[in-house]
Amino acid sequence: MNRGLLLVLSGPSGAGKGTVCREYTEKHKDVWNSVSATTRQPRAGEVNGESYFFLSREEFEKRIAEDDFLEYAEVYGNYYGTPRSEVERKLSEGIDVILEIDIQGALNVQENTTEGIFVFILPPTMSELRKRIVGRGSETPESLITRFRAAFDELNYVSKYNYAIINKTVEESYEKLRSIVVAEKCRVTRISKELVSLKEENYNAFND
Repeated sequence: MNRGLLLVLSGPSGAGKGTVCREYTEKHKDVWNSVSATTRQPRAGEVNGESYFFLSREEFEKRIAEDDFLEYAEVYGNYYGTPRSEVERKLSEGIDVILEIDIQGALNVQENTTEGIFVFILPPTMSELRKRIVGRGSETPESLITRFRAAFDELNYVSKYNYAIINKTVEESYEKLRSIVVAEKCRVTRISKELVSLKEENYNAFND
């Protein structure tokens, strides 16, 4: 059994990474959408192990000490992080894992694992990005400027990624992401066992 792929998707707020991620996971039921751990209290309707892994602060800090997070951060007094053990278990079972994560988190993942296919989701234009953010209806003029400036800064990190997808339409972006996965699964380093088996089979056939 080949290991699963670790897909890490990130990009500026409003680029549509969440929509692309949902489109992919809805069409590929065998892919596991990574579940984060947090120390905040569950909200109404949230399920442990599905929405988040809800941990006590003591348990979270214990797992930090044990290096059991691919990345983590403390936000407004609560920890959030990606459990290494859960991701590793899925990958070892041959299941592909998707992390939809912010750029800083993705860079931390890069530092903490040699695996990972890093995909940067971009808006088609900055004016379209602004239109999408405004369309949410949740931004004040001040917060809109802050988000837009942050998006400009985040574009500088695209060179840290393996692939970039300009998100013009969800369907087109989905097809590009699917193509990336197909290409990665054809890498010689990933199918080395099959190649060895094929060589052995040919050798035996030749000598029979």
